[in-house]
Amino acid sequence: MAHVSTYLNFPCTTEEAFNFYRSVFGTEFAAPIARFKDIPPQPGQPPLSEADGKLVMHVALPILGGHVLMGTDAPGSMGFKLNQGNNVYINLEPDTRSETRRLFELLSHGGKVEMPLQDMFWGAYFGNLTDRFGVQWMFNCNEKN
Repeated sequence: MAHVSTYLNFPCTTEEAFNFYRSVFGTEFAAPIARFKDIPPQPGQPPLSEADGKLVMHVALPILGGHVLMGTDAPGSMGFKLNQGNNVYINLEPDTRSETRRLFELLSHGGKVEMPLQDMFWGAYFGNLTDRFGVQWMFNCNEKN
């Protein structure tokens, strides 16, 4: 079933923030915390430092009413430049790839595609963009074809 979540980027404090949110809401992570060291090596990509490998690649925490907070570390060493305002994404998880493409194309009109829709190593069809109003959107569709 399709759903929406909020995705937060942190300057290497994701684990601390999400442990705090977990204590506030009294819930548990939806799955174990994924680390950057868990990403399979990619051709042409430099190896991660030990410190960067320990950072949070993805964490998900159910909070209220079925809403899920998700997060990642966004270190400068990996090319991220966090500013207040660019650390929040609305994460859409449509049921089908066709709906994902439709929403992605409409929201990207007049905006900026950051990562085109593509199959990712975690098994989803993923992409992200900033719309013409500066709102950041992520798309994560689990339909395989």
